[in-house]
Amino acid sequence: MGLSGISPVAQFLTARKDEVQAAANNIKGDNEAKRMVADFQQKASSITTTDALMKNYSVNQVVLGAYNLSSLSGQQAVERQLLTQDPTSSSSLARTSQNASWLAFADAFASLGAGKGTAEATPFTSDLIASTVSSYEQRRYETSDALKQNGVGDALYFTRRMQSGQVKTLNDVMSDATLLRVVEVVSGYDPDQFGVLDFDQQQRILSKKVDMSTFSKPDSVQRYAEQYLAQIQMHPDYNSDDKPASMIDLFGGDDGGDGILALFGGSDSGSSSSGLL
Repeated sequence: MGLSGISPVAQFLTARKDEVQAAANNIKGDNEAKRMVADFQQKASSITTTDALMKNYSVNQVVLGAYNLSSLSGQQAVERQLLTQDPTSSSSLARTSQNASWLAFADAFASLGAGKGTAEATPFTSDLIASTVSSYEQRRYETSDALKQNGVGDALYFTRRMQSGQVKTLNDVMSDATLLRVVEVVSGYDPDQFGVLDFDQQQRILSKKVDMSTFSKPDSVQRYAEQYLAQIQMHPDYNSDDKPASMIDLFGGDDGGDGILALFGGSDSGSSSSGLL
């Protein structure tokens, strides 16, 4: 985009003006993504089974990328369950997991799930194909090297998702690794250290830090994303993928107290050890 000389916040605000177009332009210079999008557009409308979706690499990568679930490409058993179970069933993985991202994915392909992996007609309507391509291109843009290093990509994704109205609870935030990362940093925590805690401990700490009503207004969401960028600039190590967390870092550098929970302003009444080991 030619924005390398400006601050991350200014880059974020510029990209926010028309991220859809910026993402589409970005794809033009990304030969791998461009090829996968073309393959997806050509083949998606003929897909009526889970097997056909999952066995076509390009189609599957575009779909998973659009829902920020690219990690499921290495968890095919999970993906298969989401695409072969009726998401309206209380016993389905999408429902029992309480994972908002998984549920959104399963709901989008509910016709496959309702048919246990086979739909009477392709779930890929023209509208779904268009929205999937747009979401995939935006996610590819947000995770590009130019935007990932300084946190701008995470800020864009956070703003886009939180302004969609689909993220309603703290659990919804915590089920999305990128959203969780943003609230961890804004709350003052190093994601590497915070990630050592188990889910219940993370939830207890964040419930005191994150007011979900803050995200009810678009302007508030954008300001929160800007706070994230400011924190990343002050603590660039928070955004390092290869920074190892030493035991001294994790346990606060002393021999007593509450261990890692002391870093987050609380204890867990003796249960913290079981959550860490």
